[in-house]
Amino acid sequence: MTELREPPQRDPLQEPLWVRWCLIIAAAAIMLLIVVLPLLMLLGTAFGSGLKVWMAAITEPNTIAALKLTLLTAAIVVPINAVCGVFMAWALTRFEFRGKRTLMALIDLPFAVSPVVAGLCLVLLFSPSHGFFADFLNAHNIKIMFATPAIVLATLFVTFPFVVRELIPLMEQQGGDEELVARSLGANAWTMFFRVTLPNIKWGLLYGVLLCSARAMGEFGAVTVVSGNIVGQTNTLSLHVEVLHMQVGSEPALAFAVASLLASMALVTLLAKIWLEARHGDALARSRRKH
Repeated sequence: MTELREPPQRDPLQEPLWVRWCLIIAAAAIMLLIVVLPLLMLLGTAFGSGLKVWMAAITEPNTIAALKLTLLTAAIVVPINAVCGVFMAWALTRFEFRGKRTLMALIDLPFAVSPVVAGLCLVLLFSPSHGFFADFLNAHNIKIMFATPAIVLATLFVTFPFVVRELIPLMEQQGGDEELVARSLGANAWTMFFRVTLPNIKWGLLYGVLLCSARAMGEFGAVTVVSGNIVGQTNTLSLHVEVLHMQVGSEPALAFAVASLLASMALVTLLAKIWLEARHGDALARSRRKH
């Protein structure tokens, strides 16, 4: 008697080979058209007039000043966001309190609000002529708007969610059992944090710091509102690119040369991200699983 065999069951999530290849080719074509091709055109234009012109553009005093301001802003913003992000994620994942959902929603506010609107909000607060704190600032001779403090504040606003949003899913996934054990064995809060919590979240924290750094160096919208666009003083690299591009009679290659410098900084961050994912992919996947 012939034994009847059931036909092999196909995985419902396994698409036919031709469908998979079509999707892969479409994704690659979109990335090539939208991301890779513009970047190659940028680099080609930047070096099209020769290496001498490129070197002259990136070593020009205003470019150096913009680079220093960009790096200074990132050096201030990233550590602040890292520390605030860690402790806010800790509070939101380890404690229950009234208003917790509202606070969680407010974390995403910089993603929802246009950076230009954020800059205008800072103008309403710190403008020396009509800002909410104008009287206090003028009385104590404190200058925030159209200076480095305003650029730092604007960048802080737009980059704040990156670290905390990387850490919240990871800390929720891990739970607080290990921390509870550490406390039951006599560890104080700081010992528990540095010996248990921080080692468990270090790769998610580093990933959030990389994203925060990339956004801090490339921010344009909020910064252009609060900086005053003073060449050589309050222009970051992204603002300096616009100044060179819009300047009448300026060599177009100069703007693209400075833009290539800004793009190279982003590429360094991208390479660090790729290395981090390759070395610690499992930990990073857990940190983003609930996004």
